[in-house]
Amino acid sequence: MRLGVFGGTFDPPHVGHLILADEAYQQLRLNRLLWVLTSNPPHKRVQGITPVQYRIEMLEAAIANNPNFELSRVDIDRPSPHYAVDTVRLLASQYPEACIIYLMGEDSLRDLPLWYKPVEFLQTCSALGVMRRLAVQVDLRSLENQLPGITSKTNYIDAPLIDISASQLRQRIAQGRPYRYFLAPGIYQIIQNHKLYQLA
Repeated sequence: MRLGVFGGTFDPPHVGHLILADEAYQQLRLNRLLWVLTSNPPHKRVQGITPVQYRIEMLEAAIANNPNFELSRVDIDRPSPHYAVDTVRLLASQYPEACIIYLMGEDSLRDLPLWYKPVEFLQTCSALGVMRRLAVQVDLRSLENQLPGITSKTNYIDAPLIDISASQLRQRIAQGRPYRYFLAPGIYQIIQNHKLYQLA
């Protein structure tokens, strides 16, 4: 089984996430794509993150109509910190026959040497699915010197470069600007119901 792993805070999940996930599923010939919602990512501790129950509700709404997508609780049901190397190891134990393909943005690929135990992380993954980012360039030759084997494991995903980010959406909502159609159906109503991202 080819198992895709798409991790993030998804605060909120938006159409850009869904388009990239769908392209990854098709281009990397995945059998299933796990959305790994990280409740308390180590690199975002200083930022205000929406309570996990609301992010679960939004993510479940986002992927509800796609049988190829599944919400994983691997990082929700364990104590923090949640490092990618530990997440992949846990998933490998849950799916011992799976070929695990970790999805990341090109900016994360560039910064991979700064991750927690990056060599062990790379060894645990069967492959990386990399989503291109605007204004990001990665020198794979330099990365190969720091993380041997990364070139052969890197697979770029050819997808539309959509300039949408969760942080931009949170800002739009706080400013009272239109945002409804940046989201999958249902999420707009969840945000409205819970008054998420709105200034008091």
